[in-house]
Amino acid sequence: TDTLLYILHSLLISLGSLQVVGPTPSPQSIGEGLCFSDGRRKVDYVLVFQRRRHSSIRSHASTSVSHDRLSIVSNGNFPPSVGSDAAAGRGGAILGGEASVGEVFMELGGAGGNEPTDPADNEMRLIRQEFEANLLEAGLEIERDREVSLKTHGPSFTRLHAPWPVLCREAEFLKIKVPTKTESGFGSAMSTMWRKMNQPFQPKVPHQDHERTKFLSHCFSRDKLHLYNITSKDTFFDNATRGRIVYEILRRTVCVRTCQTIGISTMIAKGVYDSAFPLHDVSVRFRIPTGRHLVLHEEWARYSAFYKYQPIDLVRKYFGEKIGLYFAWLGVYTQLLIPASIVGIIVFFFGVATVETDIPSQEMCNESLNFTMCPLCDGVCDFWHLSTACGTARASHLFDNPATVFFAIFMSLWAVLFLEHWKRRQISLSFSWDLTGIEEDEVYTAYKDIKFGHKEKKIESKLTWKDRLPGYFINISSILFMFGLTFSAVFGVIIYRITVSALMAMSPDPETKSNVRVTVTATAVIINLVVILILDEIYGAVALWLTELEIPKTETDFEERLILKAFLLKFMNAYAPIFYVAFFKGRFAGRPGNYVYVFNDYRMEECAPGGCLIELCIQLSIIMLGKQLIQNNIFEIGIPKLKKLVRAIKDKGSAEKKSEQERPPQQWNLDYALAPFEGLTPEYMEMIIQFGFVSLFVASFPLAPLFALLNNVIEIRLDAKKFVTELRRPVAVRAKDIGIWYNILSGMGKFSVIINAFVISFTSDFIPRLVYQYMFSQTGTMHGFIDHTLSYFNVSNFKPGTAPQNSEHGDIIVCRYKDYREPPWSPDAYMFSKQYWCVLAARLAFVIVFQNLVMFLSLVVAWVIPDTPKTIMEQLKREKKLLVDVFLREEKEKFQLIQSLFSKDTTLQPGGHHTRASKKSKSFSFTPFTVSAL
Repeated sequence: TDTLLYILHSLLISLGSLQVVGPTPSPQSIGEGLCFSDGRRKVDYVLVFQRRRHSSIRSHASTSVSHDRLSIVSNGNFPPSVGSDAAAGRGGAILGGEASVGEVFMELGGAGGNEPTDPADNEMRLIRQEFEANLLEAGLEIERDREVSLKTHGPSFTRLHAPWPVLCREAEFLKIKVPTKTESGFGSAMSTMWRKMNQPFQPKVPHQDHERTKFLSHCFSRDKLHLYNITSKDTFFDNATRGRIVYEILRRTVCVRTCQTIGISTMIAKGVYDSAFPLHDVSVRFRIPTGRHLVLHEEWARYSAFYKYQPIDLVRKYFGEKIGLYFAWLGVYTQLLIPASIVGIIVFFFGVATVETDIPSQEMCNESLNFTMCPLCDGVCDFWHLSTACGTARASHLFDNPATVFFAIFMSLWAVLFLEHWKRRQISLSFSWDLTGIEEDEVYTAYKDIKFGHKEKKIESKLTWKDRLPGYFINISSILFMFGLTFSAVFGVIIYRITVSALMAMSPDPETKSNVRVTVTATAVIINLVVILILDEIYGAVALWLTELEIPKTETDFEERLILKAFLLKFMNAYAPIFYVAFFKGRFAGRPGNYVYVFNDYRMEECAPGGCLIELCIQLSIIMLGKQLIQNNIFEIGIPKLKKLVRAIKDKGSAEKKSEQERPPQQWNLDYALAPFEGLTPEYMEMIIQFGFVSLFVASFPLAPLFALLNNVIEIRLDAKKFVTELRRPVAVRAKDIGIWYNILSGMGKFSVIINAFVISFTSDFIPRLVYQYMFSQTGTMHGFIDHTLSYFNVSNFKPGTAPQNSEHGDIIVCRYKDYREPPWSPDAYMFSKQYWCVLAARLAFVIVFQNLVMFLSLVVAWVIPDTPKTIMEQLKREKKLLVDVFLREEKEKFQLIQSLFSKDTTLQPGGHHTRASKKSKSFSFTPFTVSAL
């Protein structure tokens, strides 16, 4: 009863502003369906809910009114016809249809006719009615279409419009900065010559020179409207700002009587509404050459514009600061990949140029040296000559050469330079976008009812640590389980490599035997790639589920926790196989006569004769390239296009059933058919994982920055096209920075120094070569290095059944294997030799020196480059001074006006009043000094 009375009260309040509209004009006639039926008021936001049964509108076919409909007779304020609706000052939610004049029918419990009753739909309808009544009380204007309300099923659209007083009130509440009439004079500092040289790379944005001019900005205030350059109330706040203002009203609007909830996010989570979104400015379908949407589509979201700069300011104005910062960060990252790619190409070609003069490679390829190596497997494998691995040795030199160390140091400093450059760029954008001093909005997260044991709590109630403890326990145990799953996948691939290598070695086909290592390595890496892609999708869903279990209070807290979990799981998933090859493969295999076995039958795998670095390079390149190609082409392009095709087929089937006289689809229909925006986390995550490929193991693959650059050039346009044409328009969200992603990048930059130090010292042959040349070489050159790294093994010491059964090399007494061990004729046979301990000490010393050197240079780079550009600091001071001068001038003019009024008053009054007027005028003398509080 209370609920019905409240609905009745809310309805009577809003009866004078209800609006039912007929067919809306075609999009071409009213700016693509971006306005109400009157063609003047903009559609700032759209609410959508799905109708699952017959509408509650009383139709001509209805013969009677059901007992559970509430008939409300108005006092004559209800609009009698569509014609009067158009003249109404405000719009309203349609709660009644073609009833008699002054009468509204609202279905409360059941449907008319023979349709079955659905209590859940009735409850949702009541909640929507209360919610929309509260939106009317907040000042918004609402409109629906009559034919949409008459539908028995399908989406129903509720359009919202914020009038000028509401926009002013909310802009002042949200402290939105708007430009004043005064120009700050802070234009672009680029020289004329540089601007002309740069012109071909600039996007063709209308009024671009005007956009470069920065106006003094100030937080909006209704008391200072005369300071702002208000040429039109309809265009003073752009569509992105209008959408943000309406969203702020939606997220704080409450439903008290029907349900204890607050905000549109909770409504969507409960299923009251299906979705809510602002409209795109211009539909690409109709190709009307106006609006920022089309400019973004033509100059930003095209692959043919890959060589142009991004129109970041336009992106920010259309999508908001948060998305603008993402694309600005991606642009800075891609630009700085250019010098890294150039240096990587130089390092690679240095390896190509010196491969013919590399002495260790020549010794491995020299058949006259006749190094007879021990068998690669037990029983069926024969002895083999080291010269057969000539190709592997030469390929390994392309990436394992002295220039690699320089490149590792360069990339470590590059990571620091990239972060410092981004900080400066971010501060510059904060100044030009008026983000300095803003407070980011804290939005509370929407949840459905959450159950703890046998009792049920709402998210609005305060949760204790006992309530959160089960969620934390499940989080920790689930993450540990996922780590175990990742390690199990890596171990499964290891078992695959070992077993397939043994099976191929038993093959009678000599060609199959000769290609064992190449075949096994390639297929194992492809299996790793497929497993990584599958687990990536699983881990993303698991991270979201685990974050919801923690019940974070705000969306910022929710997003940060989700990012940390997803990054931790995906980082481990992407890099676990690479870590294994870099630091574990071949280090626990044992030696001839004392190998380590898996399942008592299969020997642990060893590195290739040329070292593990070439295998690390193959692993890194295939996973990196495969991940980028498959995720970009299949996950980001193929799957959305497939979903769009399925939707188009469904829409085509339903469209054939509709009458031909129905109006064409409006902009809200087109936008509703697009995919919803689900945040920037997937976009950032993809780039962060790529940043790890570029920085962590770059010593093993100098071409990684080049492939990352090529990928990002496409990625920018792919993401732009997705935002412009494939996704619904997101709410413009303010953000001062990229948030927790910067901390992750900084941590990965520091971690990359340690990883590269260990890759150079333990995975490559750089340290053993250095130790041999300066400690053990007789001539001070690299001659004899291969013989120095190979130990001797007496074949008579093979365990029974492990020696080659039928050797083609005749009687072999001694074979060689790669290790630093004492020969069989030594008193300490097969023990680690003196050379082993010298190389190990040199490796550890290199790690310490490399790490401290690079860290010191990184600190120097960070110290030399200030976070805030000097010009920005000067401009901030000048802008503050100009702003104070503007308000001082305003107060002075007010003071002079008041003084002149009092002086006129004194000329008309007797002398006795003159003194009193003078005192009053003196009381205003403090006003100019109050501006100092600014």
